[in-house]
Amino acid sequence: MKTLGIIPARYASSRFPGKPMVDIHGKTMIQRVFEQAKKTKSLAEVYVATDDERIFNHVKDIGGNVIMTSTMHHTGTERCNEVVKNLIQENMKVDVAINIQGDEPYIRPEQIDLVASAFQNPMVNIATLIKKIHHQEELFNPNTIKVVVNRLHKAIYFSRQAIPFMRDNIHETWINFHTYYKHIGIYAYRTETLHYITALQPGMLEAAESLEQLRWIENGYEIHVLETEFESHSVDVPEDLLRFASEKN
Repeated sequence: MKTLGIIPARYASSRFPGKPMVDIHGKTMIQRVFEQAKKTKSLAEVYVATDDERIFNHVKDIGGNVIMTSTMHHTGTERCNEVVKNLIQENMKVDVAINIQGDEPYIRPEQIDLVASAFQNPMVNIATLIKKIHHQEELFNPNTIKVVVNRLHKAIYFSRQAIPFMRDNIHETWINFHTYYKHIGIYAYRTETLHYITALQPGMLEAAESLEQLRWIENGYEIHVLETEFESHSVDVPEDLLRFASEKN
C-alpha cells in the first residue's frame, strides 16, 4: 500500500495573508510542516499543493515536491484530490492520501503515522484523529471542534458545541461525568473515496456548523477515529505564533 502526504498551502488567507511563508525561527512555516512530514515512517512521498507561485518556488528551493493546483478549490480536500488525480495520470500508484494541515509547523510525525495505520483495516476509507478534552475552557470553546464517537471507533458527529448535553449536571461539571473528545484536524482517505467525497454537494449540517466532514457523514460515509495523546497547535492568526517562541529547531 502506497501512502502519500499532501500539504495544502494557500497564500491568501483572510485572517493571516501569506501564512505559509511566515518565518518561525529561521524557517518558513511550510518548510517546517514539510520537514516534520518527511520524518514519518508511513509516507512514501510528501507533496505540497499550492495555488501560489511564491510558495511553489520556495518549496522547489528547499528541495521539496510541490504541485501547482487550481485557485478555485474551496477546501484542502479538493486540493488533495487534484494532486492525487495528477499523480495517477502520471502512472504513480496512490492508495491512501493524508491531508496534512499546512499551518501546524510542529506537527508530530507520530500523529501522521497513527492516522496512516488505520488503513491496515481494509474496511476503513476515511480516518482522522481525536484527543481527550481535559479542560472545560476547551469544551465550551466554539473554535475547538468536538467529536462524538461510537463503540466501533466511528465519528457520529462533529460540532462546535459541547455534545452530548449533560441534562442533569451544571456546565462546570460536565467534564467530570463524560469523556469528551476534540478533533485533531488531519484527514486520511483511500483515493477512490477521496474522488467520491469531493464530488458531493454541501449539505445542511455542513452549512450549520461550517465543518466539511459533516458533508461526508450526511452522505453516509464513515469516519474512523484514532486517539492521540499529542496536542495539535495550528496558526490561524499572527498572535498564534507566540506559542512557538520557546520551540527549538
